Amino acid sequence: MSQAAVAPVLVIHGGAGVIRHDMTPPKEKAVRAAMTQALQEGYAKLKAGKSALDAVASALTVLEDDPNFNAGKGAVFTHDGKNELDAAIMDGYTLRAGAVAGVQRVKNPILLARAVMEQSPHVMLSGAGAEAFAQSVGMPLVDPSYFRTEERWQQLQKALKEDAAKQPHADVETAKHFGTVGAVALDAQGHLAAGTSTGGMTDKRWGRIGDSPVIGAGTYANSGCAVSGTGWGEFYLRTVAAHEICMKVTQMRVPLKRAAAEVINQEIPSMGGNGGAIALDAQGHISIPFNTDGMYRGWIGADGVPHVAIYGDEDDGTAEMPAPAGSIAQP
Repeated sequence: MSQAAVAPVLVIHGGAGVIRHDMTPPKEKAVRAAMTQALQEGYAKLKAGKSALDAVASALTVLEDDPNFNAGKGAVFTHDGKNELDAAIMDGYTLRAGAVAGVQRVKNPILLARAVMEQSPHVMLSGAGAEAFAQSVGMPLVDPSYFRTEERWQQLQKALKEDAAKQPHADVETAKHFGTVGAVALDAQGHLAAGTSTGGMTDKRWGRIGDSPVIGAGTYANSGCAVSGTGWGEFYLRTVAAHEICMKVTQMRVPLKRAAAEVINQEIPSMGGNGGAIALDAQGHISIPFNTDGMYRGWIGADGVPHVAIYGDEDDGTAEMPAPAGSIAQP
């Protein structure tokens, strides 16, 4: 495709596993507003000629700052009553990547992940080391209390009671809402990027790290495909889900929608996992597969109109989106 044919696209998610009966009208309104804001701010970067990386980081910062999502402020609590945050970002054009895991004082982990990519010789930093690096590049740290919300605290108390009673967690199927946030973008230069940020799973122990900060598992981008996942992280790790989708697209020439569905709705469920993903290819095709009750999701393209959806039976507009300029519509 010629550069002139590339229309910028941004796709975001705020987590799969949404349960309709747990949603209140005020919460739904707040979630839709935050998703819309994230799309608008990220797309503004693309329209201004900024990179896909800029769009991803901008959109995810909005969601990290909103307490309705399990990332940044509003992250879930560990078994020990702490917030441990993970994030990753990847540039599909250069295959550069950065990630952080288990940080407790970083306001916007996605920005630290990008700093790791751009200002360190490493790909992933964790815990105290990641926080020391943050200070070394001038990124201020916040008090851990910044991340606390009463809703997340009560979710932990419920989980601890179930632990004590040796009961299976009633909400394990939603992985405590799988509130991971993610973004994938295609910029005017035809370059792709992906990013993911999360607080992990409620009641997680022993420094557990899921798929979100692991390049290839929950986050991956190359020259032809970008993916961010949300779901039961252990299964995304075992299938290297994001990388698997992109390899199907770029190496096996499988259409994006089919490739994403094969991994998210076939391979992962066959092992006992569930969740969703957002995927975007270099022609601007979008795929948003998920196998849970719902998934916070949205996209914005050439018309500049944000499309946001929550529930499984809700139209997110992707089925009717026009084929990108210079491309052939996918099956």
